[in-house]
Amino acid sequence: MTTASPARAVVDSEQQGRIQAVIAGHKGATEALVTELLPRVRNLVRYLIRGDDVDDTAQEALIAILRGLPTWRGEGSFKSWADRVAVRVIFASLRKLRADQRRSAGEPEEELSEMPSEDAAPDDYMLKRDMARLLDQLPDEQRHALVLHYVLGMSVPEITEHLAIPFETVRSRLRMGRTRLRELYEQEPSRAGDRK
Repeated sequence: MTTASPARAVVDSEQQGRIQAVIAGHKGATEALVTELLPRVRNLVRYLIRGDDVDDTAQEALIAILRGLPTWRGEGSFKSWADRVAVRVIFASLRKLRADQRRSAGEPEEELSEMPSEDAAPDDYMLKRDMARLLDQLPDEQRHALVLHYVLGMSVPEITEHLAIPFETVRSRLRMGRTRLRELYEQEPSRAGDRK
């Protein structure tokens, strides 16, 4: 039988207390939670959505997380729960965006650059920015599968359930996405000089 470490219990009780304060309507606790979640949610949105809707969708996801706080039971990681709420909002936004695009002519998309966090090393930031740019070149299905698996840490069965597609389809999208991402990465001009 495994037991939670004392440090984990303190973190869980602190997190639970912060969430209860947000639910109770404490403005400072709400601001602190939003400030903590914003970079994570925005990056997740950026990985899954291209174009101008990143900030709007991140805001919608944060609102959904705040509204859904009373439903969080504290049985797992709060960040994992928040990620899943955000992903549901992101996919709903993608469905709406696709429907809107079918009704109107497509407009050119602008690429948004990601702001580095204060504690991120410059190389970390550059690698994440490059990978986000390369992910943008993948088909949506492959990009979504890769982000859900490698960024959110969802298992193949969880992705299968979340996207409502067959198990083998998820595995295929992950395999094809990894292969294509590797090809794109190796074609980068900075990598081409390394191979000579």
